[in-house]
Amino acid sequence: MALTQVQQHQPQEQQQKPTPQPIATATTTADTKTKMIKKITTHPTLPSHRREIYLALLSVPAGRWTTYAALAKHIGTSPRAVGAAMRLNPFAPEVPCHRVLGGNGKLLVGYSGAEASGGGKKKAKDGVGMKKRMLEEEGVEFTTEGMARGLCFEGFGLG
Repeated sequence: MALTQVQQHQPQEQQQKPTPQPIATATTTADTKTKMIKKITTHPTLPSHRREIYLALLSVPAGRWTTYAALAKHIGTSPRAVGAAMRLNPFAPEVPCHRVLGGNGKLLVGYSGAEASGGGKKKAKDGVGMKKRMLEEEGVEFTTEGMARGLCFEGFGLG
C-alpha cells in the first residue's frame, strides 16, 4: 500500500511500468509444461519414482538451478537416484535435467545421452560444457571455479 502511495506522488516519468511479457512465450511455455505433464503421467513404462522426479523438475524455471540433494529431499529419495533419473531422462530438454547441479551449484556432470565421436559411450562428464552453455543461455552465471551464482531453487510444485 505504501509503495502505491509513493508511486502516485512521483512524476510520471519516474513511475516504473511493469515489463510486458510476450503472450506467445508465456502461452507456449504453459502449453509445453501441460503437454509434458501429460507425457510423463501417461508414459506406459516410466517407474513412479522417476515420474515424480520429472514432474518436480518441471517446477524449476528457466534461469534457475537446483541440486541433486534439494530435489532428492523434496521427493524423499537419494541424490544418486535423482542423478540416475537425470541420466535416463527421455524427455530432455523439455524436462530440464540440465538445471540440476551438484552441491552449492557445482557443475559436476552433464550427461548428454549420445555416443562419443569415437563411437564409444559418452560419460557423464562429457556433457558438462553443453549443460553450462544451456544454463548460460537461460541467464545463469558461473564463477571461474564453475559454481552457479544465485540461490538453489527449492520451490518444487509451486507455480
